[in-house]
Amino acid sequence: MSRHVAPMKVGVIGCGNISGIYLTNMPHFDALEVVACADMDPRRAEEAAKKYGISTALSVEDLLANDEIEIVVNLTTPPSHFEVAMAAVKAGKSVHGEKPLTINIEDAETLLSAAAAKGVRVGAAPDTFLGAGIQTCRQLIDEGAIGEPVAATAFMTHHGTENWHPDPAFYYKIGGGPMLDMGPYYLTALVNLMGPIRRVSGSTRITFPERTIGSEPLRGTKIVVETPTHVAGVMDFENGAIGTIMTSFDVWAANLPRIEIYGTEGSLSVPDPNTFSGPVRLFRSSTGEWEDVPVTRRFAGNSRGLGVADMATAIRSGTPHRASGELGLHVLETMHAFQRSSESGGHVDIAHKAARPEALPDGLIEGSIPT
Repeated sequence: MSRHVAPMKVGVIGCGNISGIYLTNMPHFDALEVVACADMDPRRAEEAAKKYGISTALSVEDLLANDEIEIVVNLTTPPSHFEVAMAAVKAGKSVHGEKPLTINIEDAETLLSAAAAKGVRVGAAPDTFLGAGIQTCRQLIDEGAIGEPVAATAFMTHHGTENWHPDPAFYYKIGGGPMLDMGPYYLTALVNLMGPIRRVSGSTRITFPERTIGSEPLRGTKIVVETPTHVAGVMDFENGAIGTIMTSFDVWAANLPRIEIYGTEGSLSVPDPNTFSGPVRLFRSSTGEWEDVPVTRRFAGNSRGLGVADMATAIRSGTPHRASGELGLHVLETMHAFQRSSESGGHVDIAHKAARPEALPDGLIEGSIPT
């Protein structure tokens, strides 16, 4: 984006843990100017404003009423995603939210419909698929390094959050679980690499009906588990490839890849989709060996906020943004479809389609995202 184009003014709602990396990164993009922050706890908003050099800490209501603000970055907890995003849209502002887009599909549909009527944009985390590692993988696939993609695997396994998170109960309630918590990273990366998903089948279970918090300050508190903690699924992609995915809070240890893509002429080892860098490894049938691929694309560090900058740039130029609400809804419906399939015993078609996002161009200049 050229320096002479005015940046879009941004207000951040939600000054919890994840806000720090956004507030650190966003001022470095030419497309963005952070002018205010807000939180239900005014003290947190004031502390964030002071720490990150933001001129104004506001109440949520005052931030939404501020005509200067063009984009709201919604960093609230998942149960508040829809309410805050809808309030921003009704105020005539574009909104980019943390994952998942909303907890349920109906709210996401309502949000996107309202945004279209208002002529504003909706963006959805994660934006990690725009990072150097996965964009390097995207380039390799687009260049035919592994031939035609045939299949993919994705695994996210650990034994839950109750032994380290200070308030882990929401991970085990409706709207939580390993799929809605971490699935957005894996599924968004897969759609970026492979294209949209046509249908899924799945099986789910709750292995431990009750969890005991082992971290402070709630050590010893019991959590009644309300959502599946082990989700396994099969995805049929629009391009004919078949993917398998497992997300679990029930696994003590595993030796599994994060994501692998298998093609007619080779295989590709994709880095952790919750990061922006490598490593990237490629197996070519012509050599019969794995090789490490240099990660040379931009945004190899923790670049959260990149999706907001891309949306601002796209608004100014009238082009589609990459971490879009439509992509977020496609991923959200897919995540819910695994549970629906498990309950029904059959395949579930994905109704909400999303285009495979355009790859970021190579040779980016620091702070800029060309269209």
